[in-house]
Amino acid sequence: MKKVFLLTGFFTLTPVFLTFCIIYLSFLNFASKGPFASVLGANTVSYAALPDNQNVITDGVAPKDARVAIVADFFRKYNSPLLPYAQTVVADADKYNLDYRLIPAIAMQESNLCKKAPKDSYNCWGFGIYGKKVTKFSGYSQAIDTVTKTLATQYKNNGLETPQEIMARYTPSSNGSWANSVTHFMNQLQINL
Repeated sequence: MKKVFLLTGFFTLTPVFLTFCIIYLSFLNFASKGPFASVLGANTVSYAALPDNQNVITDGVAPKDARVAIVADFFRKYNSPLLPYAQTVVADADKYNLDYRLIPAIAMQESNLCKKAPKDSYNCWGFGIYGKKVTKFSGYSQAIDTVTKTLATQYKNNGLETPQEIMARYTPSSNGSWANSVTHFMNQLQINL
């Protein structure tokens, strides 16, 4: 008998309670948005003054700025002695209007980013190396500037811009593998927006 009384009470009171809750919540929603919101004590917020724009801090990374980080990450990934020269690579590429990815990509192809360059030559690009003749530089900065300037003035200005086009003059004996490798490394240096 006790169980029947409890079940009857449960099935009678539960719908009444749920109906009351729905009506009450609807009233609260209406009161907070309706014409009587301030009378019914709904939460309203007033601002004395809005902040001006001088206190706003903006942040952004331009793709141009990201290039140094991308080149540095590439050099770091392959443990290259060129790591301190990432900024120089990008600055010289801008100075001579050349794709910033070309210099690191050729260095990777020619010398594994300076790990297999001729001793004390600072020549990581196979630049001016023919048989026993080796072009030497006083340091990486001079080498980067010279190679970048040469690629811009003697290659790009003569219509040789892509690795495939550059290969025909830079390493004419290649069967295409040089250009494919340089392109592969350039793709690793691509900025993804």
